[in-house]
Amino acid sequence: MRRAHINRTTAETAITVDIDLDGTGTYDMQTGVGFFDHMLDQLARHSLIDITVRAEGDLHIDDHHTVEDTGIALGQALAQALGDKRGIRRYGECHLPMDDAQVRCALDLSGRPFLVWNLDLPTAKIGTFDTELVREFFQALATHGGITLHVDLLHGLNSHHIAEAAFKAVARALRMAVEVDPRKSDAVPSTKGAL
Repeated sequence: MRRAHINRTTAETAITVDIDLDGTGTYDMQTGVGFFDHMLDQLARHSLIDITVRAEGDLHIDDHHTVEDTGIALGQALAQALGDKRGIRRYGECHLPMDDAQVRCALDLSGRPFLVWNLDLPTAKIGTFDTELVREFFQALATHGGITLHVDLLHGLNSHHIAEAAFKAVARALRMAVEVDPRKSDAVPSTKGAL
């Protein structure tokens, strides 16, 4: 049962996340931030992780707390659903093309959070969405999911395409990393014996 349910409530946000690592990529996102919902849809669809998110945040201020705290809750859900990480492949990678953009992602479900972010978006906004929040989301996801996460923009012109390619690349890498390795389904993938 590689599933998790997280409730996270602060003075700024109230967030519920449900995930199933062995899903089919079904999604139901309601954060109040349209572009962010669209990106989370991509994360679920391309990782084949079923994800439901309900978020109420202080959007009258801006989208920052909602986006960051959703990343925190989703990272916590991933860590909880992975448990002791027995049997997983652990590593994942993807080169994702989307029109003018190509993004490379490599990740390790190591339990040692670290973000390497070489992805600049050429505009400050995508519609009303602050593009700097893309990094904030992935920083929160990596930190609270215990993920070593590298994201690199190889090339791209359009901010929407770049951001979407990043979410899809991370999703595809996650899909690979959380899969059960049929050759070692009974072992934690580390010489330490623990992750």
